[in-house]
Amino acid sequence: MPIIDLAHSIQGTDTIPVDHGYYLFSSIVHHIPELHGNKKVGIHPIYGSSMGNGNLIITSKSKLSIRSDTYCIPVLLPLAGKTLDLNGKKLIVGVPRLFRLSPSPTLHARIVTIKGFMDRDVFGEALQRQLNEMNVSAQFEIGKCRTVKIQDKKVVGYYVRLMGLSPEESIRVQEQGLGGRRRFGCGVFVRMREEKS
Repeated sequence: MPIIDLAHSIQGTDTIPVDHGYYLFSSIVHHIPELHGNKKVGIHPIYGSSMGNGNLIITSKSKLSIRSDTYCIPVLLPLAGKTLDLNGKKLIVGVPRLFRLSPSPTLHARIVTIKGFMDRDVFGEALQRQLNEMNVSAQFEIGKCRTVKIQDKKVVGYYVRLMGLSPEESIRVQEQGLGGRRRFGCGVFVRMREEKS
């Protein structure tokens, strides 16, 4: 089935933690329990203006975006109007707009995590293997090391930029992602113009 992004407006708190993936997924599952075991769904990190102290300022452009196949749309629609709790920060979810994925030669993800590969060099080798398995011949850059807290564990990952993608490769990467933990905001790739790193 076609993969799409559901982009919800958000209102409420002025700030949220930069590392909010686990809180966000947990709060969404509270309202939509069916998503708990669904590893095909990717939840984009919420972007805003950095405060430099581990928090983000929510702006008028900040969105809650969920990547899924069209089969999940009826399951996800009831999220509109709900209040999400991100470790004490409350967000009210608006009605979503649907967007088809569109190709771009350059994509990036705020954080990519690959289980068992935390050192930069071996991470790059593992990333290359995943690209080969997906039949994607893009070049990549590994950027800043980042962590994501999942329950009581901190998982290490890296900012990743892919370049020189064909249209088919670009859509494939956006649909499948790289690495794991896509429900927590990891390995979800977007076009460069869509957000700031």
